[in-house]
Amino acid sequence: MMGRRWAHPEQFLPLLLKLLALGCGVLLICELAIYYMVLLRCGWPRLKAPAEPGQERPSAPALRTLFLADTHLLGAIRGHWLDKLRREWQMERAFQTALWLFEPDAVFVLGDLFDEGKWSSPKDFKEDVRRFRMMFRHSASTELFVVVGNHDIGFHNEMDWYKLHRFDDAFNFSSAKVVSRKGVNFVLVNSIALQGDGCAICEKVEKDLHQLSLALNCSRQLDPNHSGGNCKDMDIFPESAPILLQHYPLYRVSDAECTGEDSASPEEKKLPFRERYDTLSVEASNKLLWWFQPRLVLSGHTHSACTVLHGSQRPEISIPSFSWRNRNNPSFLLATITATDFVIHKCFMPRESTVFTIYLAAGGIAVLLILLHFHLFQGVMHTLTLKLIQLTKGHRCD
Repeated sequence: MMGRRWAHPEQFLPLLLKLLALGCGVLLICELAIYYMVLLRCGWPRLKAPAEPGQERPSAPALRTLFLADTHLLGAIRGHWLDKLRREWQMERAFQTALWLFEPDAVFVLGDLFDEGKWSSPKDFKEDVRRFRMMFRHSASTELFVVVGNHDIGFHNEMDWYKLHRFDDAFNFSSAKVVSRKGVNFVLVNSIALQGDGCAICEKVEKDLHQLSLALNCSRQLDPNHSGGNCKDMDIFPESAPILLQHYPLYRVSDAECTGEDSASPEEKKLPFRERYDTLSVEASNKLLWWFQPRLVLSGHTHSACTVLHGSQRPEISIPSFSWRNRNNPSFLLATITATDFVIHKCFMPRESTVFTIYLAAGGIAVLLILLHFHLFQGVMHTLTLKLIQLTKGHRCD
């Protein structure tokens, strides 16, 4: 009987078709459809309606912006090829799905684009940039801007002009830069250079940032000498309070007060932050707040979410890592911003634990199909039933 079964390969065809259908269906769900299923729950936040009935809100163009951080593309030195392939596929599918669904005007990536940028050879760095551009490709209607992180050019003691310039050249980044769109000012900062120790890069970055702050304040007529020589020949920007974008968070003691499902773990929240390593120094943080008087600060670096208030009126949001290598539940922000207002919504991506659970369940179904095909399932159940009957009889005899 068994010999006849194995002698006819066509008897395996129904089983193979079932397994193939199961495998294709699970792959389609876990590697493509799940991104649409999860991200469809998200959407652009709407600005609040006027407080007074009948009061009209001044019509202002709204900028739709997507923010993410810490993609950490693996390089040639560390990481298994399968890990690299898996993480990059996940980020590419999530980003491309988000672009298709939401069509943002602008995307900002807040540092640590690469995991090994500070060590990469010129050839490896060029390859990493190519992969990043391929993964985060976008239409001409969407602009993409990046901020430098410590993994891109190294911590302060590892940073040098060569690594900084090659990052600047690859992404049109400047260590002190203002991007203005639809009346909204974004200040892009190289927070790695804000060490205050007088290094050549630090001095230039701080000087450039100070000049930008004067120009922004002149544009907003906050400089008391606006009509005098201090504002002469200054760049003119829209008259709106800026949004500060950087990799390092402004100084805070720890993440102890942070809440939410994507905040740090209870153990991590107990750890105090180190100035100039986990956050900017107190001095650098106060300097940025004083210079720019931002209405919002966005940062990355910690890989966990946190919202804090500086001076009881200036909110800072730390954006978690966009990579499943760093988190089970990565996320990004969607923001609707005008010159005078903003509203932000967080979008979570598929949990990796959910994807693994689906694959494990599919594996269990596949095993069950194989057992049923060879009538092994009935045999196993029959054996278990007989043993259960024997055990029951044995207890009755006792």
